[in-house]
Amino acid sequence: MIVWERDEWRARMHEHAGRVMAHADAFVERRSRDAKHPVHDFLFTYYSFAPAKLKQWVPPYGVAIEVTAEDLAECPWLQGERFLCVKNRLSLDTRRFTQREREFAAWVAMLCARMLGRAGRFACYGLHEWAMVYRQSAQQVRHQGYELRLPPHELAAFVESLPVCCSHYDAFRFFTPEARPLNVLQPTLESRPDFEQPACLHANMDLYKWSSKLWPWTGSDLIGACFELALQGRDLDMRASPYDLKSLGYEPVRIETAEGRVRYEREQRELAAKAAELRRRLLEQTSALSQAVIAHPPSHLLAKSDEGALGQVQGAVLES
Repeated sequence: MIVWERDEWRARMHEHAGRVMAHADAFVERRSRDAKHPVHDFLFTYYSFAPAKLKQWVPPYGVAIEVTAEDLAECPWLQGERFLCVKNRLSLDTRRFTQREREFAAWVAMLCARMLGRAGRFACYGLHEWAMVYRQSAQQVRHQGYELRLPPHELAAFVESLPVCCSHYDAFRFFTPEARPLNVLQPTLESRPDFEQPACLHANMDLYKWSSKLWPWTGSDLIGACFELALQGRDLDMRASPYDLKSLGYEPVRIETAEGRVRYEREQRELAAKAAELRRRLLEQTSALSQAVIAHPPSHLLAKSDEGALGQVQGAVLES
């Protein structure tokens, strides 16, 4: 098992907080007053990972961290039932890893491997957001309170002027009934591994979904990096959408123009390059999890704790 000394893991924890805390806290504050943000709320509503868990830094499977009693008091979630602390070293307790989690890790590893072996198709230009409002009335549009940048007839004509080639099931299922036949692909939930491809903005954002569904085993460093990428993807997604969000500080990527489509593809390629590295990391982690042998530490190690304050805290951990 890899061991991270105290300075190293605490530096990682502070880096993680810088990535996620402001966004998680802002969402909780908005929710407390029933306010909504059409861009950022997506990261906490569509992706169902709790803001509180997102903020809690945890080490990944295969890593132990050197801790003190003060560390455990500061980070009480590390005293939860999924952690084991022996001789000042804390790690995830593999006895808590379930067969269901193992099978899901294998599925995610398969999906990542397939996508890494495919070429990306950079020709969708974010049309999925337009297909979600295609031929809808003003009362049906999802983000009420924000005007569309084109009148309905011009919006429909634009959607019809380009090939719609969405490969992502979770985007396609939100197409309007009139837009679905326009899509040259008809992805389903079952065919997801056959359709997902590495240029897709939503497939790259979903790295956050797959990594967070395997919390805590994937660890917060990877989950936080995937969250950051999903936030960047959502930003581009909504700037290229038909919604006018200038009042929130979002200048549109006008994919209805040739120049706008060039810009969209450039930003899409930049995000895909970042996603490829994260996908390789997720593949490595989920492959290890899918092959993990659930260890049963000897009973004398489970009962053993250091003397003093740290031993008392560790004893509480072992009892949980």
